Amino acid sequence: MGPRTKEWRFMLNRLKKSPLSVAGISIIVFYAALAMLAPVLAPPNPSWALYRTYDPFHIPRESMSPIPEAPNANHPFGTTEGQYDLYYGIMWGTVTAFRVGLWVVAASLVIGLCIGIAAGYYGGVIDELMMRFTDVIFAFPGLILAMALVAALGPSLDNVMLALVLVGWPGYTRLIRGEVLRVKQEDYVEASKAAGASDLRVILRHIIPNAIYPVVIAASLDTGAIVLSAAGLSFLGLGAGPDYADWGQLIARSQNWIFGTKTAPFAHWHTFVLPGIFIFIFVLGWNLLGDAFRDILDPTLRRR
Repeated sequence: MGPRTKEWRFMLNRLKKSPLSVAGISIIVFYAALAMLAPVLAPPNPSWALYRTYDPFHIPRESMSPIPEAPNANHPFGTTEGQYDLYYGIMWGTVTAFRVGLWVVAASLVIGLCIGIAAGYYGGVIDELMMRFTDVIFAFPGLILAMALVAALGPSLDNVMLALVLVGWPGYTRLIRGEVLRVKQEDYVEASKAAGASDLRVILRHIIPNAIYPVVIAASLDTGAIVLSAAGLSFLGLGAGPDYADWGQLIARSQNWIFGTKTAPFAHWHTFVLPGIFIFIFVLGWNLLGDAFRDILDPTLRRR
């Protein structure tokens, strides 16, 4: 049995010993299945295809009534204020959640890796300039800065994602820089330099593979937090439009009905409980998945 096979077996054994990690992976797989099957589980109205502006993320509505409907045969999850179908919004909102979380984390990770590796590997003036600029971004509260950027750029989901990227990359920059400073002192890196390897080869062959693990763990933990932040901005009216399939937007439409009416208290519980549950479990799944990556990849937890 080769060393790579042994490593894979060890990683699977570590994963099996952590039931919560398995639960996290199962949750994310379940949500991924919902996102991929959204066109089947909540098919768009075929008549919409006649319009050039057709967008499956626009939630269908049957009337303009402000009073939400309770779950029924036509609307399994009921409707929101304005008669937007809650089931359709939640199913396609899963696609939106993956789009926001993965896109923002991937873009932030690429920027953070480029700046952090350059600062940590070359040091000197490059390190000072890049890290002082990073400190400037860190000086502002992340969510407040994101709100300001979206307000300046204009409310939209794309601008929310852009703003979250602009405030999210410094965390990865600091983390990868610290790992690069540690790894570049190792003997195998010095030996590679002495053998005449170029800086690019050293970075790609030795630095990144041995410094990337803490960043991967942080990225998996951040994905859920990013989706939660985007939902919060949509709730405040800075994100997706009123008819867009977004969990934060759905909860925003429930704020007038949290306590129901005088004659029927909590009669419209479905308007905030159902999308709230989907957000909660989605974020929980990513947090548990981060724990799974830590169990597998963290060198301090490795076998002796």
